[in-house]
Amino acid sequence: MTAYDVSEWSDLFVATAGATAALSGLVFVAVSINIERILKNEGVPDFAMVTLLLLLGVLMVSLVGLIPGQSVAAFGWELIGGGLLWALLVGTRMRASVPAVGERYLASRVILPLLGSLPLLVGAISLIAGSGGGLYWIVAGIVTTIFAAVVNAWILLVEILR
Repeated sequence: MTAYDVSEWSDLFVATAGATAALSGLVFVAVSINIERILKNEGVPDFAMVTLLLLLGVLMVSLVGLIPGQSVAAFGWELIGGGLLWALLVGTRMRASVPAVGERYLASRVILPLLGSLPLLVGAISLIAGSGGGLYWIVAGIVTTIFAAVVNAWILLVEILR
């Protein structure tokens, strides 16, 4: 069944690993361009770190998905373990970014990252259970997380100048 055969999804994981690595580089460029403004505003460096962590989380999911010969359940457990660490790091940085982003960017700061991480968690549990959608949930999490990171990158590159 395709939803539970990790090997059938290797092209997706290769593509998302490359895309998120490239996007992470672009975020570094955006931060470099606006480094003075970013460092002057409390919480904005943490906001930038959240953006990088979102992309690195997807990179982690993609790389773990490329491990040859692992069982579907093992992949699910790896996603849960990595996801818990990722959630702790992102949550800590989101809290620290509150003074910078306030209510104006609540969606990109909290809601979009949650919309990305919840499908990844559901997908991991589904993989372990062997039912419920499996890797299709992982794709939903990957797409949503990349979208959240791109929105944050736009804020760091353009909106910070307003």
